[in-house]
Amino acid sequence: MNKSPLLFFLLCILFTACTTNSNAKIEVTALTKTTKSWNDTPLPTYPDGTPEVTILKIVIPPKTKLNWHKHPVINAGVLLKGALTVISKANDTLHLKAGEPIVEIVNAWHYGENKGTEPAEIIVFYAGVEKKPITILETTH
Repeated sequence: MNKSPLLFFLLCILFTACTTNSNAKIEVTALTKTTKSWNDTPLPTYPDGTPEVTILKIVIPPKTKLNWHKHPVINAGVLLKGALTVISKANDTLHLKAGEPIVEIVNAWHYGENKGTEPAEIIVFYAGVEKKPITILETTH
């Protein structure tokens, strides 16, 4: 009796049992790819120094306005939940909804405000330099 067909059949069963979901398709969606910030300002060149990547999850409670601040480094994020309004000193305004990306303005004063009734949750990625701040708060005199 030839055992080859039986061996082939058993190997097929074993191979099928060891693979992951072969029908699943990996999905990639580009949320943004740009050389400019949300207000159409060109992004600066990367600073010299030891690169330091920071990833923050920021939760802004409802009816909360952040202080004026600026970022000396390129940063980008995705709003996961809620809504967020970002306003610059030049009165450029961006309204973000959950799932939308933002490429922040660099070295320009701005603030974010959650005018909604649920927390705004955003993940932000900063491409900074070691031992240098990623955010600078405006001081009032």
